[in-house]
Amino acid sequence: MDKPTISLHGVFPPIPTPFDAQGEVDCGALTANLERWNAYGLAGYVVTGSNGEAAFLTEDERRRVWETARQAIPTGKLLIAGTGCESTRQTIALTRLAAEADADVALVVTPHYYANMVSPQALLSYYQAVADASPIPIILYTVPKFTHVDLDAATIASASMHPNIVGLKDSSGDLIKLADTVGLTGPDFQVLAGSGGFFLAGLAVGAVGCVPALGNVAPQEVIDIQHLFEARRMDDATELQRRMIPVNAVVTARFGVPGLKAALDMLGYYGGPVRAPLVDLGDDDRHVLQEILAEGGLLR
Repeated sequence: MDKPTISLHGVFPPIPTPFDAQGEVDCGALTANLERWNAYGLAGYVVTGSNGEAAFLTEDERRRVWETARQAIPTGKLLIAGTGCESTRQTIALTRLAAEADADVALVVTPHYYANMVSPQALLSYYQAVADASPIPIILYTVPKFTHVDLDAATIASASMHPNIVGLKDSSGDLIKLADTVGLTGPDFQVLAGSGGFFLAGLAVGAVGCVPALGNVAPQEVIDIQHLFEARRMDDATELQRRMIPVNAVVTARFGVPGLKAALDMLGYYGGPVRAPLVDLGDDDRHVLQEILAEGGLLR
């Protein structure tokens, strides 16, 4: 059986989930943000991923977010739904719900609560079972910074042989492993860099695209990194990547989701509040964020 024909080439921002002042999902703000992002040449969006505060959303909230996003995402741009849960059973159920909401692909993070018992074989069995039951293609997702569980290249290669597993989002930052993964998997398995901070390096070792938080605040710049790389304008690509590294760091490792949402507010999108127990960015950190956005050429 051949893999589904789906291209992961390009940039897929992992979009935040907007909340209103009462802490409810703000579907109007989500639509408005997507309408603005749609003006760029983005390949699609990851909806209810790590930056979407998915761990804090109920099943019904996820469904409403997917349905709202689907209405706002035009034909030709993918809706990649984050559906990973701790149990195989729950992940299958949520993935089927995403398919009912017309998601194109499911992004499935590694289960991690029992991290010391999640062996490579357990992960392989988990992904195979989810892929068997899923009506839509599956992307593996490894983000050890949050989960403390990583997918090694050999396990990824074994999983890649499943006809319904089409790719990987690798947020580990381990470029040696990323390169090994590309070498061990077939040409129809697609690897996505999991951060805008190492996008150019990821492309150099075989990634086909990126899922960058940076893409929410600097969509054109991230798109341009890939275009410049593919045009073999490496000096220009390198200069742009270097300029974006501080911006990427401030909306990921340094300030995380609160920083990303604050940056969106500064740039005229709707960022809004985070959901507790996360805490909105304070005034001093907002000042730092504003300066870094200005230095990166995003605020004038």
